[in-house]
Amino acid sequence: MSEHKGPEATPEDEQSTHAGSASHEKLPGEASHDLGVRAMKAFAHPLRMSMYTYLSDHGAATSTTLAQHLGESTGQTSYHLRQLEKHGLVEEDPGRGTGRERWWKPVGFTVRRAFVEADSATAAQLDLLVDHQLQDRLEKLRTWLGRSDEDSPAWREASVDTTSTARMTATQAHALSRELMEVVDRHTTAARQDGAGEGADSDDVSDEGTGDGSDEGTGEEDARRVRIYVSAFPLDE
Repeated sequence: MSEHKGPEATPEDEQSTHAGSASHEKLPGEASHDLGVRAMKAFAHPLRMSMYTYLSDHGAATSTTLAQHLGESTGQTSYHLRQLEKHGLVEEDPGRGTGRERWWKPVGFTVRRAFVEADSATAAQLDLLVDHQLQDRLEKLRTWLGRSDEDSPAWREASVDTTSTARMTATQAHALSRELMEVVDRHTTAARQDGAGEGADSDDVSDEGTGDGSDEGTGEEDARRVRIYVSAFPLDE
């Protein structure tokens, strides 16, 4: 699992999860911020995950906006934003806000190491993150498929939801995963450079996008936040 593009992991995080392990290989575009035990425990909180998801879906927001959307008090959202900031999961958007109102944007992270190298210290938190991601993914896909016939032909043609199955070795599946991630990274990076997209993307308890909140268009057509999911895994036989 991994969030696309993020800050470097802190020494505390590096020491607190899978210390000394060198077997985990980063995939192309995978965030550099690898959540440690303490950060993962801090993030595995229903409201914090919901706040992070909102920022990923809509871009930068204030504690007031989050409170209104999630039905919470601004005191609650402000507190939890500070906790997310403490663990490198959100950061202030310097291009927005005033001295009285701070805007926050999500920061990409990865928990793929915890997924690849199972550890009882993070098992419960990882299960919570996975459940949240799966529920959110189902909701997003169901919403899109339910309203896609009302969208423009251009966006219907630009979208895809497909399933493929083949017998593969672990080596072949790994090569596929790397190539898929390379393609995603190339196109999302190009979109950001064109000014059409957002900043960091995604999570790997799934690959969820986490943007910088700058919904700038290319000038030729309106740009929209696009969610990309990548999954490749062996089936039970």
